[in-house]
Amino acid sequence: MAMAPAEFSKAANVSRETLGRLEIYAALLRKWNQRINLVSRRSLDDLWRRHMLDSIQLCKFCKLDEINGVVTPWLDLGSGAGFPGLVLAIAGVRDVHLVESDGRKCTFLREAARVTGVEVTVHNERIEALPPQAAQTISARALAPLPRLLLLASGHLAPGGQILLLKGQDIDAELTDATKYWKMTARRFPSVTDESGSILQLTEISHV
Repeated sequence: MAMAPAEFSKAANVSRETLGRLEIYAALLRKWNQRINLVSRRSLDDLWRRHMLDSIQLCKFCKLDEINGVVTPWLDLGSGAGFPGLVLAIAGVRDVHLVESDGRKCTFLREAARVTGVEVTVHNERIEALPPQAAQTISARALAPLPRLLLLASGHLAPGGQILLLKGQDIDAELTDATKYWKMTARRFPSVTDESGSILQLTEISHV
């Protein structure tokens, strides 16, 4: 059975204001998805579990966004329709940067940020072309295999920073491949939305 907004609110422990903004975002997503492919139509049937709850579970890792009183960027790679980056910004994560190469999706992200009243920075360019961001946290969801993700993300990570990835059942094979080229401390946490899914937290990353 699909998750309703009220069930999401209870599971995610969000305020009524945050839920209201997410409902505005959800309505806009459904409208725009009829014209451009933001997410699969099938996944919209369970939007609040598949996308909203899956994204917002990363909030518990938001502990490194301020250093010496200065807010540090949270960089979301391959943001697409805004998962997880825009959801996290609506939930209160500060200085979120959304990186997306598809111009139509960037137009949607800017409009979604406007109607929900949340401040984000949208970068309409390929990750490889983005100037180094010195982000304390980098997130990505369903973007690329881990070795490729590390190559894309490593130049944008600040010293002592973390990479948070929403990964599926192939995580063990991806970690094995990645350790051929990278050293890192990897911690896995169970996903609240998918029995076979994990949140992968990577720190102390360096190239072999």
